[in-house]
Amino acid sequence: MIETMPRPRSETLTLAKALNQGLRQALADDPKVLVMGEDVGRLGGVFRVTDGLQKEFGEERVIDTPLAESGIVGTAIGLALRGYRPVCEIQFDGFVFPAADQIITQLAKMRMRSRGAVELPVVVRIPCGGGIGAVEHHSESPEAYFAHTAGLRVVACANPADAYWMIQQAIACPDPVVFFEPKRRYWDKAQVDPTAEAVPLGRAVVARPGTDVTLLAYGPMVKTCLEAAQAAQEDGRSVEVVDLRSLSPLDTPTILESVRRTGRCVVVHEAPVFGGFGGELAARVTEHCFYHLEAPVLRVGGFATPYPPSRLEDHYLPDLDRVLDAVDRTFSW
Repeated sequence: MIETMPRPRSETLTLAKALNQGLRQALADDPKVLVMGEDVGRLGGVFRVTDGLQKEFGEERVIDTPLAESGIVGTAIGLALRGYRPVCEIQFDGFVFPAADQIITQLAKMRMRSRGAVELPVVVRIPCGGGIGAVEHHSESPEAYFAHTAGLRVVACANPADAYWMIQQAIACPDPVVFFEPKRRYWDKAQVDPTAEAVPLGRAVVARPGTDVTLLAYGPMVKTCLEAAQAAQEDGRSVEVVDLRSLSPLDTPTILESVRRTGRCVVVHEAPVFGGFGGELAARVTEHCFYHLEAPVLRVGGFATPYPPSRLEDHYLPDLDRVLDAVDRTFSW
């Protein structure tokens, strides 16, 4: 029996290191927690998120797997049926699609299929999005596929403090969780206090209060929106930024409360606008806040093209200027 690891003191961590600390705490707290994936053990993961965990907890709990995403998730399902809590790492976002069958047709359906008798507490970690100059298939934003799938929880951390707490909450959750990690934010640093009270897993937070317009974002775009809000302040506009944190379930009350106060809303994500998760957000806001809106809900995102070569990704990814342009357009009605 592994003794519970004492909580470390508050310190400044990168987002990757905060995830590492959260995984370490979960492994220490529960001997049924397993970490598995390609190169997660001896190498410590390509982004070093699992660095040192195999040395500390052994090869039977931090498991280097074959290069087979469907096999990783399928094995995790079997382990969960035997009482374990597997945490699967999908090395890059574009590699999750071979595992889509296991995630969508098995992992998401088992609790309903068994009328609640069977729980599958599996976490699927996915480094997501662009901004690191990667090659093809390494910069995808597949969140809409999984948010559309009933039976899955879908969450996205945006800062080190959330990364530390949310990964532990996801592991403790009785439902399967798809956990998106914004890879270009892995090296962002912030203070993490392990003694603080954690925000519940399915709750959105107001990352920056404002009165004139609401920006809805998650994952890698939260930082971009905060930068845009700071720039807009210089023009005399007060911009509120809501970090969704959870896409499914969606914290609708927090979103609606913000938009009803500001009267304007811009949705921002890296994924293409067409068919993206922003369409659900825009529809929900319009349906419930119609008489509070001073302008249509606008969306900012990637273009309806495959993710481009790395030398063009700065033109593809939403940036501060595109967010500010949308903010300006909300005041033209």
